[in-house]
Amino acid sequence: MKLKSTLLILAAAISVSAGPPISAADRATPVEAKAMLQKAVAHYQSVGRKEALADFSAKKPPFVDRELYVVCIGPDHLISANGNFPQYVGTSADALKDAAGKPLGTAIVDSASSKGNGSVRYMLINPTNGKPEPKITFAQKVGDDVCGVGVYSPQ
Repeated sequence: MKLKSTLLILAAAISVSAGPPISAADRATPVEAKAMLQKAVAHYQSVGRKEALADFSAKKPPFVDRELYVVCIGPDHLISANGNFPQYVGTSADALKDAAGKPLGTAIVDSASSKGNGSVRYMLINPTNGKPEPKITFAQKVGDDVCGVGVYSPQ
């Protein structure tokens, strides 16, 4: 009986340790997302594709901050870097969908392909609170990839 109650307490502690949703004051801003993208582009150009993509997927600052992270999609439409979900590297960006089921990877690539940079607005489940929220991803063509940084905007 004591083991069972200890396990229940541990399970409760684990669910509480996930923490409350990010407050508005703790959320990243579009200005911060654009700044991270510019750092990522400069890094890519400075150290080269291979090292930059590895750095973006390492889940470490300055390419991960709160809900901000760098995602890159290669010319073959495969995810070449993902700072929050590195397990997606090598998977098809064409499989990415927004909360309404619309293709997202293609939209991000298309937004940066014609002018070199762009943005895409869509709804996505925010992993910090489990709710669909508006999100905007700023994207830029760099080398063979299109890299982007997205930010949630609940207003």
